[in-house]
Amino acid sequence: MKALWVLPLVFGIGAGCWAFPCGAAEGTTAAGPVGGPDIRAAFLPRPGLYGAFISLGTRSPQVRDGSGNPRAGLNAVNIYGGTAGGALLYVPDVKVLGGSIGILGVAGVGFLCGQIVSSTPARCVSGFGDSYVETSWSRFFGFTRPSREKGAYPIREGLAVATGIGVVFSTGPYNQRIQSSNGVSVGKNIWDVAPSIAFTYTTPPLLAEGTEFSTKIYLNNYFKNSVTDYKSGTLLDIEFAVSEHIGRWQIGVAGYYLRQLEDDRRAGVSVAPDGRRLKTMSLGGVINYDLPEINASLKLKARTSVFAYNAGMVSSVIVSFAKKLF
Repeated sequence: MKALWVLPLVFGIGAGCWAFPCGAAEGTTAAGPVGGPDIRAAFLPRPGLYGAFISLGTRSPQVRDGSGNPRAGLNAVNIYGGTAGGALLYVPDVKVLGGSIGILGVAGVGFLCGQIVSSTPARCVSGFGDSYVETSWSRFFGFTRPSREKGAYPIREGLAVATGIGVVFSTGPYNQRIQSSNGVSVGKNIWDVAPSIAFTYTTPPLLAEGTEFSTKIYLNNYFKNSVTDYKSGTLLDIEFAVSEHIGRWQIGVAGYYLRQLEDDRRAGVSVAPDGRRLKTMSLGGVINYDLPEINASLKLKARTSVFAYNAGMVSSVIVSFAKKLF
């Protein structure tokens, strides 16, 4: 029954690059479970099979250029979409170097509608999105103490570390013409291989039952888009959350910071005028509620862009339900 208290980290979702284009040019995706982890990012649950259902809505009213100003020529930006997804996590009953290992798979179906210039009517696309698979290793250095609330999951005080590698598979439908004219495409026709490292540290009871600091960092390495001969530059993705444990609740702030480390290139040539290097940050809130009696948890997260360079300004709302299956 205590296995599920760390489950929200695995299916901790935001709305961002998985369901919505991050880049203004090719719609670059970022590795992670439907937009990125937040709380408990470095933990894996006890051995077993876990599942989650995820739904999200997202909207972008503006695309900004490399100076952070509305992109010239895009006079009617309005892109919005929704996703319903599922995830499975398997944690075998084995130890590797004193830690646990896990295999995560994420897939979803959704739609995107958009218009970016007044001369081109809005178009909608739908279908299964690009899928994601991740293998990870996690180890906890600390101790577990009971919650003050009867029936709540115990709290792990101390440091957890994790490392892994994820792959975004180009499985979703892709239409280069609609993406160019309307800025929307469910699939991105780009594979992504992303190693990651994560840290979660929970303090002794100070404000309530313990303040948690959590982050997971991905380094996204993209393959070339075979249709457009376009290759997105390596992208650093820092997902983070600061939250407080309060019985069955965990409440805090969550966000991400994305920064492109290399120029985008088409046919091997840097894309003018600035390599289309992306930089953006999003902040919001996260609320998680554990349901120990059914080995499950519910989570709500909302985020909005603080700034964006060569990217869209995006607002998102996400709801997830996660449960131990076996």
